[in-house]
Amino acid sequence: MSVYAVGDIHGQLAELDNALSLIEADGGPEAPIVFLGDYTDRGPDSRGVLDRLIAGRDAGRPWRFVRGNHDRMFLNFVATGDEHDANIKSGLSWMNRRLGGPQTLASYGLGGAPAFLHRGNGGRETLSSYDIDGRLFSDQELARAAREKVPQAHIQFLADLQNWVTEGDLLFVHAGIRPGVPLERQVEDDLIWIRDEWLDSTADHGRLVVHGHTALDFPEHYGNRVNMDGGAGYGNPLVPAVFEGREAWTLHDDGRQPLRPVWSL
Repeated sequence: MSVYAVGDIHGQLAELDNALSLIEADGGPEAPIVFLGDYTDRGPDSRGVLDRLIAGRDAGRPWRFVRGNHDRMFLNFVATGDEHDANIKSGLSWMNRRLGGPQTLASYGLGGAPAFLHRGNGGRETLSSYDIDGRLFSDQELARAAREKVPQAHIQFLADLQNWVTEGDLLFVHAGIRPGVPLERQVEDDLIWIRDEWLDSTADHGRLVVHGHTALDFPEHYGNRVNMDGGAGYGNPLVPAVFEGREAWTLHDDGRQPLRPVWSL
């Protein structure tokens, strides 16, 4: 059985539409797809991306959706106005354009200019105001405005995302897993944020782990894992892949290209 994977989209609707076209050309309109999270932030049309994914799901497409760290940050800001995540050691706010919050809000009609304060020696970045057409919003005022603008269907979609999906010998997850820990004991912070201990691990994880989160220039296969984040959030093409058992191919206008391990276990 073939199963398709799409890495981090980051608000790039045109790239998502192209990836879906490539998948349909290879596997037909009912091709099963796992989306690996980070649907929002950085790119220009997070709203359009969520609309497209929800429409496919509601049309009965065999699509499954994994939670990404950016999806959680967006949901948390809309729900509570929280602009920080303890996993961001730099102290950057979700409202910093490097993380992409302002671009996401702009896709919902809340485009503006954020201003920041740095508090304490740790330099934790905190929104002091957000200027929309000359009106200044505090963080909580902006969160209330977002709750009015973001459709409930989008909020529910983000809240319902899965932390992982399994299919045969494959495990789909956003960031990765903590090596040596059983899947049922993995914690969400690792599943959507992990890099240390994970990226350097050459252990056999039982299943081939298909993930995103750590941006590359192109998907890569490492024998025990496949990183599908080809850097669409930074302007690179969104390259989908198809898996048959543990064999993998990336999809292009001229068809499949083998995705072979850069090292073997």
